[in-house]
Amino acid sequence: MGNLFVVILLSYIVGSIPTSIILSKWKHGFDIRTKGSGNAGGTNVFRVLGWKSGLFVTLFDAGKGVLATVVIARLFWDPSLPFQNRTPFEDLTVIQIICGASAVLGHIWTIFAGFKGGKGLATSAGMLIGIAPTELAICGAVFFVVFLAWKYVSLSSIAAAVTFPLSMFVRQNIFGDEIQSYLTLIYFSIAVAALLIYSHRANIKRLLEGTEKKVSSFSKDRKSES
Repeated sequence: MGNLFVVILLSYIVGSIPTSIILSKWKHGFDIRTKGSGNAGGTNVFRVLGWKSGLFVTLFDAGKGVLATVVIARLFWDPSLPFQNRTPFEDLTVIQIICGASAVLGHIWTIFAGFKGGKGLATSAGMLIGIAPTELAICGAVFFVVFLAWKYVSLSSIAAAVTFPLSMFVRQNIFGDEIQSYLTLIYFSIAVAALLIYSHRANIKRLLEGTEKKVSSFSKDRKSES
């Protein structure tokens, strides 16, 4: 059981690295959670610190998901796992899912910043690179289409989250693509989508109230706060 505990703990710790908080304190002398929306995710960094810092934070946070699923899972994987695999997946894929989910949870509830982190979208995207790259590509396309149409990062993120299980269902059941271990992966995709939607619950409320800010207003926020 120790080996499984190690990969879960290490993935959670990696996911917990508060990239935006470290960057804002080191480079600008304040906690990013005291500005903008108060969130420690990449979107708020784009809003407060600009696109260069926002891009850096987003890529780094995505890298945490990649590291957990592609590196940590393989580094600590042992064929004689301490549990019986009852899924159609290979044992390594089960460990990848566990590691990826642990990293996402660490990003949302980071142990290094009072369990108040980001919304987990970038880390989830990194996780999917190692588990479901085709679905990730589809979700990415949906994200950018919705973003270009409405300029809401939160709405684009929610749309991409919903697309994850939906695209898998359509590929398997309508287009007839054979997705390996579909019956297990579809439940995993629904769980990831539900977690991301839950982490965006405040954004959903603002969208319904018409108070959510578009990207076009980010630069105005920065000027008013400087």
